[in-house]
Amino acid sequence: MMKIPPAVAVPARLVPPFLIAPFVSRIFFQVMRAHPGLFERLGDYAKKRFRFRPSDIPFAFVIEPDKPRITIVRDDEATEVDAGIEGPLVMLLALLEGKLDGDALFFSRDITVTGDMEAMLALRNALDDCNIDLPSNLGTSAGPFAPMVRGIANYVRSKALGKEATGWN
Repeated sequence: MMKIPPAVAVPARLVPPFLIAPFVSRIFFQVMRAHPGLFERLGDYAKKRFRFRPSDIPFAFVIEPDKPRITIVRDDEATEVDAGIEGPLVMLLALLEGKLDGDALFFSRDITVTGDMEAMLALRNALDDCNIDLPSNLGTSAGPFAPMVRGIANYVRSKALGKEATGWN
């Protein structure tokens, strides 16, 4: 499993979150358009705030399903949330796509889950039902470059995950 190299992560500390916010928001809303019922599956848990903190980059992502909204914060910034998950970025993205078994990662301590476990399980189940494919979602917003973007994203994903990218669900 690939981690973001320090040569990338350390300079990223100099980047203010507002500079990457448009890119992250674009991906977030592209996924929302492709999977419009994602947050509806959460029921009452849609009012919860979820924090995703990659352990290998200096940012965290706070998702508010009922808005829907994604906010980027510094990893050390105090942010009030109901549930959170921490692990390497590649691992968190693979969980988003259902490529890795979240239970196995939790019990092996590769990821850490905090806060409202029922809310996090509801989110995981909603994500599992959606069959998210980030390379396809990225390609959709690339216009005539879609095939190239999908190809590059699929290549990066396969290299980052290695043999673990087969999917578990």
